[in-house]
Amino acid sequence: MGLCLTKNQGDEDDSEQHVEFAAGNVGLVTTKEGWEQKLSEASRDGKTVIANFSATWCGPCRMIAPFYCELSEKHPSLMFLVVDVDELTEFSSSWDIKATPTFFFLRDGQQVDKLVGANKPELQKKITAVLDSAVHCQK
Repeated sequence: MGLCLTKNQGDEDDSEQHVEFAAGNVGLVTTKEGWEQKLSEASRDGKTVIANFSATWCGPCRMIAPFYCELSEKHPSLMFLVVDVDELTEFSSSWDIKATPTFFFLRDGQQVDKLVGANKPELQKKITAVLDSAVHCQK
């Protein structure tokens, strides 16, 4: 299972790398206000949020980013977000991020599940479970 624990010192920040992290239907969160806005949007629309806390320098984050984007296109009933832990350091710390990538599954702003690491089968499994539980909630 891939995950990054520390940032390599001396790496230059390259904002162009965000493009691959926020492709498809993935929303890039760059401010706490933007986060709040997306969560209230999701609550209003009855969507579950999947938030990917990652970093551009993290190999496993880059490895799973295209898959995450693909999932966002397959499941428009969910809201996919990405948060750069280096851009929103304080905010990420409030979520107790110990490693990247860390995925949080939120319904009405409340955490319903969590996945640490770039584990594609597990991410797919958790998304399927979230979709199944949403269907059961609507019945």
